[in-house]
Amino acid sequence: MALSSSTIIIVPPHTTPTLSKFHFPPFISHSISHRRRKLLPFSTFNLYYPKITPLSILNTQDAAPDLHVHTRSSLNAALKHFSFVLTALLCRTWNWRGYSIRYQYSGNNHGPALVLIHGFGANSDHWRKNISVLAKSHRVYSIDLIGYGYSDKPNPRELGDDSFYSFETWATQLNDFCLDVVKDQAFFICNSIGGVVGLQAAVVAPQICRGVLLLNISLRMLHIKKQPWFAKPFISSFQRFLRDTAAGKFFFKTVATKESVRNILSQCYHDTSTVTDELVQIILSPGLEPGAAEVFLEFICYSGGPLPEELLPLVKCPVLIAWGDKDPWEPIEIGRNYATFDSVEDFIVLPNVGHCPQDEAPHLVNPLVESFVARHAKSSSTTSAVN
Repeated sequence: MALSSSTIIIVPPHTTPTLSKFHFPPFISHSISHRRRKLLPFSTFNLYYPKITPLSILNTQDAAPDLHVHTRSSLNAALKHFSFVLTALLCRTWNWRGYSIRYQYSGNNHGPALVLIHGFGANSDHWRKNISVLAKSHRVYSIDLIGYGYSDKPNPRELGDDSFYSFETWATQLNDFCLDVVKDQAFFICNSIGGVVGLQAAVVAPQICRGVLLLNISLRMLHIKKQPWFAKPFISSFQRFLRDTAAGKFFFKTVATKESVRNILSQCYHDTSTVTDELVQIILSPGLEPGAAEVFLEFICYSGGPLPEELLPLVKCPVLIAWGDKDPWEPIEIGRNYATFDSVEDFIVLPNVGHCPQDEAPHLVNPLVESFVARHAKSSSTTSAVN
């Protein structure tokens, strides 16, 4: 079995060996933080890269003797005892306009590029159930939009720019990411407000985006254009009240707790058994970082910018829409209207699924992504890099 420097070993099942039994060669162990190495039940071995995201290593089907590997050849020999290996999930930072942006990467170096774009209050870890599957035949990038996850969270008040956290900013970030990091055209796989980001990016730089898959895209029902004329002054006043007084910070503190996050997720996930402690922590932890409160308040007071129905007629690449039919926030009855746009090739209903299908129903979403990309991807030999 061939081994690359990004290959990670899988622990035998039905055992809970001590870490001392496992000796990793330098070309693997140098990138692993021993302080954060942790052994879990059922031999699930989580590796934590800086600042991060757990990479869950799956169980093998065959037991093996104690593993001692010091060289590449001995590791290759040892791997004969294992059923499979998993390509490493790499967590990196990218400097964008002086800001540190976290992204994750895994994949087949010869496959089409996918960029996974999260929704409001989420981050790249929300795609943890998709990355390893899609990485088998694609180059998969999952990015933390600026202001979210473990990317920098500049205070817009200090910048003197009340429009910093906007779809225009995030679309520019996404396109620059494709130019600087991916260095290729890419498919945008998007959830919730990430869908508006993906569409905006595709409109601004159509030469970069090869296709957009939208999972329960935000309808932006609180957009100023969708409010009755008599309510608009009151909405603006309330937004200023939240942003400019202590009430906003107090509101954020009531939301940024384990109990509140779990309750919110249980509203938008139809299958509440998928609202695990891990998921709650994934959403909550970045929200406790400095600057998160200001970003949160800035966005909930952001009622301008583009609407999906304004962007879809302008998109030049193919668009596929999939919708969890139990989404209480973005009603599918309204979402179906997007199927009438020429750029939308199909509208697929995901039965008994809520607002975040990629996490609640990855068994439905992953094949959908694979088939959509396969239909529109050129062979790797003819894929041209973005200049």
